[in-house]
Amino acid sequence: MSEPFPIAVPEVLAVYGSDDCADCRRARRYLDATRVPYRWVDVSADPTLRAALAGAGYEAMPILVLPTGQILVDPSTDELANSIGTAA
Repeated sequence: MSEPFPIAVPEVLAVYGSDDCADCRRARRYLDATRVPYRWVDVSADPTLRAALAGAGYEAMPILVLPTGQILVDPSTDELANSIGTAA
């Protein structure tokens, strides 16, 4: 990756993606079903943010940033569950 992640570590799980992304919808469905609080950031609504993410090497979505600073890029449901401490 060429630059550091352009977003500060959040207080609550942040999910960067777009509504037309199937993997983004899958991750959101899982978070909603397990009642994990998160903040949705629609990168398609912000071309500057999308360019910054791409410039930092983050092109796959969704991109999840945990309050611990851990970054997940297009995680499987199992990987997401393990990272946030829920059962898939």
